[in-house]
Amino acid sequence: MKINKVIGGAGDMFDAKPTSAQENLYLSVNGEWQETAKIPADKPRTGGFMDLDEAVEKSLMKEFEDFSTGKVAYPNELVEEAIKLYRVANDAEKQSKFHQQPILKDLQTIIDIKDIEDFSNKIVELSKSGYALPIDIDIDADMKDTTKNVVYIDVPGLILPDKTYYDEDNDSKEKLLSKYTEVVIKLLSMVGYDLEKAKSIVEQAKKFDSILVPIVKSSEEKADYTKMYNPMDFDEYTTKSKYLDLKSQVVGQINDTPEKVIIIEPRYVDSLNDIINADNFELMKSWMIVKLLMSNAGNLDEEFRQTVGEYSLALNGAKELQNRTKFAFHKATGYFSQVIGLYYGEKYFGASAKADVKKMIEKMTAIYKDRLSNNSWLGEETKKKAIRKLDMIEVKVGYPDKIDEIYKKYKIDENISLYENISNLRRIIIQDHLDQYSKPVDRSKWLMPGHMVNACYDPSRNDITFPAAILQAPFYSLDQTSSQNYGGIGAVIAHEISHAFDNNGSQFDEYGNMNNWWTDEDYAKFKELTQKMIDEFDGIPYAGSTVNGKLVVSENVADVGGLRCALEAAKTESEVDLKLFFNNWARVWRLKSTQEFTDLLLSTDVHSPGPLRANVHAQNMDEFYPTFGVEEGMGMWLEPEKRVNIW
Repeated sequence: MKINKVIGGAGDMFDAKPTSAQENLYLSVNGEWQETAKIPADKPRTGGFMDLDEAVEKSLMKEFEDFSTGKVAYPNELVEEAIKLYRVANDAEKQSKFHQQPILKDLQTIIDIKDIEDFSNKIVELSKSGYALPIDIDIDADMKDTTKNVVYIDVPGLILPDKTYYDEDNDSKEKLLSKYTEVVIKLLSMVGYDLEKAKSIVEQAKKFDSILVPIVKSSEEKADYTKMYNPMDFDEYTTKSKYLDLKSQVVGQINDTPEKVIIIEPRYVDSLNDIINADNFELMKSWMIVKLLMSNAGNLDEEFRQTVGEYSLALNGAKELQNRTKFAFHKATGYFSQVIGLYYGEKYFGASAKADVKKMIEKMTAIYKDRLSNNSWLGEETKKKAIRKLDMIEVKVGYPDKIDEIYKKYKIDENISLYENISNLRRIIIQDHLDQYSKPVDRSKWLMPGHMVNACYDPSRNDITFPAAILQAPFYSLDQTSSQNYGGIGAVIAHEISHAFDNNGSQFDEYGNMNNWWTDEDYAKFKELTQKMIDEFDGIPYAGSTVNGKLVVSENVADVGGLRCALEAAKTESEVDLKLFFNNWARVWRLKSTQEFTDLLLSTDVHSPGPLRANVHAQNMDEFYPTFGVEEGMGMWLEPEKRVNIW
């Protein structure tokens, strides 16, 4: 495929000169930008989404400072609590007075665990306090009855981002493990351990991690979303460990005895006795100590934050950490996400824009329905069910009308440390999460706050969410032509709709239940098309590595469906300009990232790299070729029989 030669490695992409759309659509639009764009020192990438994110960050940080200093009055009590957390986090001098003291008690809790039996007896309280555990529970909607919440058995993450990082031929393995070791030893020394003991603890933690590596799922396996649903009778589950009281761990947290639990990773649960046993007990304790330090050191003083940040910089390639004020801002907006999202949405987006975007979504939905009705490879029975699912998608635009009740429980004490405040918030969040087991699923819940530059589809709720922050140029603007808007937000809207019919979403019905609503013949055809999408991307060279087609298939199905439907919508307008449509499509995917962050995304991200999304999906559109005069032999030419279109 020609595009393989066009995109090439990191040097080819990031240093490439501007060119024509016939040779490389992405570079024809973004070539000059690609040459001159600078990645902010405290970030691992820049580009379309990130530019908007930085603009939101800048606006809200100014407001946070005005609120914090009293220049502007708080709009409500919940924002006031968020600003209190911001002030606590931003006061580096005050945090330095606490230094390591706040975390010592929690470290001692781990140190005091005598043996496996003692660990088993304390596991409920450890979980409720947010300690990293080798086995834990989660509460979420039952994928086959999404009116009810059930218990999922969850597993821990690895030290490195994905098990592929542990492959012998992965150049990052030794570099990152070496930096991780160096950072952990520093942190252990800072909380009072001598050098030899610190070295021993980190080596034991890494040894425990190495036990997990062959057992846990890879990112590619996790991308097959429905494979996480493995129901097991609770009585059977409680027999899976000789050393842990698994029954008490679950019952003690939900105050009930479930009939079943959902096993996310069966291979892991079947291996529990090999992971958690008397021989591995000291390794596990060291692993818990290291996990506690690495995940919480940033909430201590500035020396701790800078030290633990060394590993983050090695992992993502950014040149420096965010300054203390940015750190404080993101800490506050992270914990008070819906509160700040509602404030942002009401102030910067408003009800009229919300209504306007909803109209655009209605149009995109109508286009999608028309394409489903006229689909050439679906049978009538499957078409009807697909349209019914489409009709029942709930649309969430801008910001929610109300925020979750949990935020009323958040109280920030400016007289105690940041670490203690975060610990208090964490316990509230965990308990609230556990309490959901006995409640019906809240289908009105928003998965993204209004100030987030993103969008999503939730298969278990059959809803799509478009936060206010993404609903601006270059994605959407009244100052842009309709063709540009369809190439931007129109494609994003249809992308999220398409997730209802991707390789994962297609296995859920109109109510969000995992349910096969396809005929065998139609699903076989769909599988053939998704395999073509896997094959189209699999192995494309990018930034010195290659794309994993299986990892990114769901997003690519959504991309090609979104672009196809947005293109059809653009063509209905009287002043259609497909050059502007494709150019804006390419513009929103502009991306420049560090090599380290690119490697991370290629291993773990279910999205293809932005430049590939821009080019390959444009190649799949027949209209692209006459629009730019692309002919056989040119860089962007793709033979008609190789073009993949699903929806």
